[in-house]
Amino acid sequence: MRIAVTGSIATDHLMVFPGHFEEQLLATQLDHVSLSFLVDTLDIRHGGVGANIAYGLARLGHHPLLVGSVGRDFAAHHDHLASLGVDMTAVRVSPTLHTARFICTTDASGNQLASFYAGAMAEASATDLTDVLRDDEAGIDFVHIGADDPAAMSRHTRACRTLGMPFAADPSQQLARLDGPTVRELVAGAALLFTNAYERALLLDKTGWHEQDVLDRVGTWITTRGAKGSLIERRGEPVVEVDAVTTAEAVDPTGVGDAFRAGYLSATGHGHGAVGAARAGSALATLALRHVGPQTYEPDPALLEESLTAAYGPGAAALMTGAPR
Repeated sequence: MRIAVTGSIATDHLMVFPGHFEEQLLATQLDHVSLSFLVDTLDIRHGGVGANIAYGLARLGHHPLLVGSVGRDFAAHHDHLASLGVDMTAVRVSPTLHTARFICTTDASGNQLASFYAGAMAEASATDLTDVLRDDEAGIDFVHIGADDPAAMSRHTRACRTLGMPFAADPSQQLARLDGPTVRELVAGAALLFTNAYERALLLDKTGWHEQDVLDRVGTWITTRGAKGSLIERRGEPVVEVDAVTTAEAVDPTGVGDAFRAGYLSATGHGHGAVGAARAGSALATLALRHVGPQTYEPDPALLEESLTAAYGPGAAALMTGAPR
């Protein structure tokens, strides 16, 4: 299965605060917060949800097509992804704007405070996904529509519906700024819907839908819950809880959800079902959690086999490659 991944492409500035955010927030002063955190480390890494998912797919042996918009400062990141097997032909370069920036501080509990500068991402809607999907040489079978410029997300979704292309809806961080009608447009008809637990609640609030309303409109709804694993939901079927692959080596949560999606899509591409795909996603997410930055982990087959077998039993390692189980 050849996958096109649409979404943000960014440079991440990742910092670590050794204390706890909650200890700095005064309940009586929340109406005028003014805080500055002295951080211990700064790591500048390649990022962006679209690029992160494409990275994970490429590291698992796929040849994904990345669709997004970047600035002229993107050359090093371009070469990094291209060298791993990501098809960069649908990445648009803005002549005036910088590549998007993600600036994030993580505290000792893994909580994060972040800001995102869109930059060249604001021009993502200039890319016509219809032309990409009609290109026989591209050979796209599935599209993942991740957080991006809202106009681009809507345009990509309409292109998939028009051409009958199966797609995953993954509005994630953009849910906070999208209105109800836009969220409903992005979700309806999706083969897959990805949310985390907070995004799940926000999606329901924004749309005014109940869980059953969502399930009436999507094929499979996957909700990630961190160390609690994930939920798999389908219309007319019982909810399935999938345990997480645990680790005592949690280093940086940035991009962990993107790694989950890459693992899930990879296993789906190999013909595995939803539960198996969620297990593969959890294994890759845990691997990413052990590294600083969302594009620094290396999916060592032996390490993945060990973690999958420990979590799910013999034969689970085949979720990353091989025949469906």
